[in-house]
Amino acid sequence: MQNIVKVVFVSSLLGALVYGDDITQMFVNGKESGDLRFLYAGKSQKEIGAVNFYSSVVGGSLKYELAEYSGFSGSAEFVTAYDIPFASGDRSKEKNYAEVSSSNGYYTTLSQAYLNYKYDGLNLRVGRQVLETPLANNDDRMMIQNTFEAYMATYEINSFTLTAGNLQNYQGVDVGLDTGWSNPTGEDGTWFGGVTYKDAIEANAWYYNISKLLNAVYIDMSMEYQLNDAIAVGAGVQYLNQRELENSGSEANIYGAVAGLSVYDLGFSVAYDKSIKVAGKASFSGFGGGCMYTSMDTMIIDVITEDRDADALLAGVSYAVFDFTLSYNYGNFVGDKNSVGDKAHIIEQDIGGQYTFNENLLASVFYIISNDEESSIKTSYDWNRVQATVRYSF
Repeated sequence: MQNIVKVVFVSSLLGALVYGDDITQMFVNGKESGDLRFLYAGKSQKEIGAVNFYSSVVGGSLKYELAEYSGFSGSAEFVTAYDIPFASGDRSKEKNYAEVSSSNGYYTTLSQAYLNYKYDGLNLRVGRQVLETPLANNDDRMMIQNTFEAYMATYEINSFTLTAGNLQNYQGVDVGLDTGWSNPTGEDGTWFGGVTYKDAIEANAWYYNISKLLNAVYIDMSMEYQLNDAIAVGAGVQYLNQRELENSGSEANIYGAVAGLSVYDLGFSVAYDKSIKVAGKASFSGFGGGCMYTSMDTMIIDVITEDRDADALLAGVSYAVFDFTLSYNYGNFVGDKNSVGDKAHIIEQDIGGQYTFNENLLASVFYIISNDEESSIKTSYDWNRVQATVRYSF
């Protein structure tokens, strides 16, 4: 696919020389965008022998988009992240935060490079790109978001959007920055299709075939209703069904619901997911942050679903005043006894604040507490994490 993208851009340049001024407007009217980021992240682990680590990182992204010509356009984006040595942990002792900038302390890649064609409601895109689907999404929570090498087609008609595509390699925070571009999307990639309806309600139905790993069906439906100028309510339901292929070990049935209430600047939410036991199997939330309503900063229900019934309950509150937002989320994840009698019980608390200076500049601080309530000794689920971010977009 990389060769395809190179051919696309070389062809565009040659076309500009051959066909004259009209096509050169793709470049003349092209636009740049991107962001600059500073991020500090540190994790204090309570398990005996576990190493604490932290990193202070600078980086960002730079994207160039060709203007549209006869329905065609294209784009390329670089992303980068570099540790600040004196303010980061010692890499030789694995004390730097590898999830932010890799264990090498730096990360740079061509994160997007695609050709796009649009005609009426049809949009075709091939190359490296950002995706937002239930089981494949960008998960932009640190320095480097997920991007995918993919072939995508969407068609919009009235209130419906039809999507079909194939995923190949991907890179980003969820595949691991030490790995770079890799192919965990199945031996022959992932084929998928979806239908989204947005009007008085929003509904989604998606199918995924992760080759030689699993088939998955995801469905959700949600709605919001404004009672008056001060009060709004919302609710949603979801279902994820997965069936393994070639003994991959991934199989699940998960049901979920969510409800929310906002009163003036105060918001409340509660969400619940239930995973039904499949002997010896576990659920798989996909390539990204996961689509379950109860997914938190770090903890997701996948962690405790193997060979057992599992429940996840999330309750949250937020308060917005002027340009400042405070939030608190409490997640309770409980797994029943598995085949050997082991239980699981993990609690995560996410405490955060975000200040929006203007439409280009924001700053945020989050503090995450994870506790293993089932074990009498400290485990890998006992830790505290802090993350502070300043982001300027242009």
